Amino acid sequence: MQGTVYKSTGSWYQVKAENGEFYECRIKGKFRIQGIKSTNPVAVGDVVSFDLEEGVEGRTGIIKKIKDRENYIIRRSVNLSKQTHIIAANIDQVFLLVTLNNPPTLTSFIDRFLVTAEAYDITAILLFNKIDTYSPEELAEVKYLAELYRSAGYECIGISAKKGKNVDKVKEKMRGKTSMISGHSGTGKSTLINAIEPSLDLKTSEISKQHQQGQHTTTFAEMFDLGFDARIIDTPGIKGFGVVDMEREEVGDYFPEFFERKSDCKFHNCLHLEEPKCAVKEALETGEIAWSRYKSYLQIMEGEDENYRIDQHK
Repeated sequence: MQGTVYKSTGSWYQVKAENGEFYECRIKGKFRIQGIKSTNPVAVGDVVSFDLEEGVEGRTGIIKKIKDRENYIIRRSVNLSKQTHIIAANIDQVFLLVTLNNPPTLTSFIDRFLVTAEAYDITAILLFNKIDTYSPEELAEVKYLAELYRSAGYECIGISAKKGKNVDKVKEKMRGKTSMISGHSGTGKSTLINAIEPSLDLKTSEISKQHQQGQHTTTFAEMFDLGFDARIIDTPGIKGFGVVDMEREEVGDYFPEFFERKSDCKFHNCLHLEEPKCAVKEALETGEIAWSRYKSYLQIMEGEDENYRIDQHK
């Protein structure tokens, strides 16, 4: 039988078969995907072949094979720096929820996330949530950030998941697609999904006042079918985002505004560091490229993301 993985709990996988039925499946023994050192060999969104378990009542199966993935979002596991974690596979687009405070989303985190989405050819859209809670000064900062990322080529939407502002715009973007929602704990992922599809009634939680961080309400990635020809993957809140397996020479290609200017650099293999007549550094000086983006680029180039933690960021 063949189906799509909708939920993973580490050892069991909920698979929706082509007949529309759900089966609880597991993997037997060692199951490694070639070339990927991953903490989770099977990810939500994977299309798998499975056999029903003989002599067992109920719908249980053994996963035999994973079909080739079109793409996936991967990050370095925070505690095991050599290991990676595939968050989800076969995604059409990803929405990254950004909050100015309560909890704060730093540009270095946004940039690492965007670089990974670019590397795996996944459209990323930034959702600036909680805009109903900001002061005029904070709103101005949100507008500045949105403009910064728009000028780099990303779509940005200001939303209030709680009040329903611009939720219809997000819904329209999701129609006919498999979308993933990501962001730190407390940015409002579950609240947004509930606003999009109230019948799901996902658990949400208050922000911890002491640490300005959300409580983890989602412990495993899970996919849901929505009532308007769309699927959404809810993901656990992530603290840091370690960039995985990138050659130094290619990092600049995953910053769209750098890639756009690459052909104007004096050297075709310019790394935008110390080289003379670098179009990226010139654009930096004229303000066409944001310093925060370049700073993130330098951090990735210097390998500072190896054990990246949001709370260690200075």
